[in-house]
Amino acid sequence: MQTQMKAIEYTRYGSPEVLHLKDMPIPTPSLNEVLIRIHASTATAADIMMRKGDPYIGRLYTGLKGPKRTIPGFEFAGEVVETGSAVTLFKAGDKVFGGTTTLGCYAEYACISETDVLTTMPDNISYAEAAPVNGSAITVMNFLKGLGKIQKGQRVLINGASGGLGTYAIQIAKHYGAEVTGVCSAKNMVMVKSLGADHVIDYTREDFTKSGLQYDIIFDTLGRRSFGDCKKVLTTNGIYLSAVMNLPLLFHMLWSKVFGTKKAKVSATGLLPVQDRLAYFMELKEMLRTSKIRTVIDACYPLAQVAAAHTYVETGRKRGSIVISI
Repeated sequence: MQTQMKAIEYTRYGSPEVLHLKDMPIPTPSLNEVLIRIHASTATAADIMMRKGDPYIGRLYTGLKGPKRTIPGFEFAGEVVETGSAVTLFKAGDKVFGGTTTLGCYAEYACISETDVLTTMPDNISYAEAAPVNGSAITVMNFLKGLGKIQKGQRVLINGASGGLGTYAIQIAKHYGAEVTGVCSAKNMVMVKSLGADHVIDYTREDFTKSGLQYDIIFDTLGRRSFGDCKKVLTTNGIYLSAVMNLPLLFHMLWSKVFGTKKAKVSATGLLPVQDRLAYFMELKEMLRTSKIRTVIDACYPLAQVAAAHTYVETGRKRGSIVISI
């Protein structure tokens, strides 16, 4: 077996140009790890924040002066090629997908603990379709099911419906029986409708906060509309969810927890216990297996062009997910 692999390394925070392709040794799995030949990873907003070291508080995890984990990438789909001696859940040849908070997925090989967010792939999806599920779709499950307690018949509005979170959110909300309104640009309305949205709003022509319609859940995947903006179009016990955490939102979350019946909620999905994230992941695996949801892919970039993928994500114009093909 070869001893070297291609991987992306970054040793300082900054623009996409800090990402460099490099030859590195293939890691060796420890007792409870599997060595995975990675076929696909992703470029997400979370990857961008880790690369920039922004917000600064995130450096408590990634490294204060510079990245302590120098190979980025936390989502993957690939094939198990070797297992540690204590591994019982997986074997060589298994096609697997998942994610890891230890990063390292912008590489041809990575070692992942068998007890991390990891499972075998359904037979009906590709590596490219599998890779984005861990980050984006689990986040949606945490927000809509975990925080929002979504129920059949509720009216749910998804702001940013054409992005990586939004495309999963429409389908997951429909899976739970909600009446879904998607908010996006005119060019993405047909795609958003095709994912199951009952109603689609072009945000360049209509402001949903002034429509007079009310929603049980508003999920702002972009963090561009505040709780104050959305409060007037929430039902009496409506819930506002934002995927972007900031100080004003934290204040509204604490305030609404005590006062009033309309609530603002936020969560850092990556900080949930592994077992909670894995439980969501197994539900998503079944939805994928039964074609209840699908991954929308905007573009695939080869590993050597990760910097270009990050640049595109930062434009804010992507439709669905950006995949890194390895």
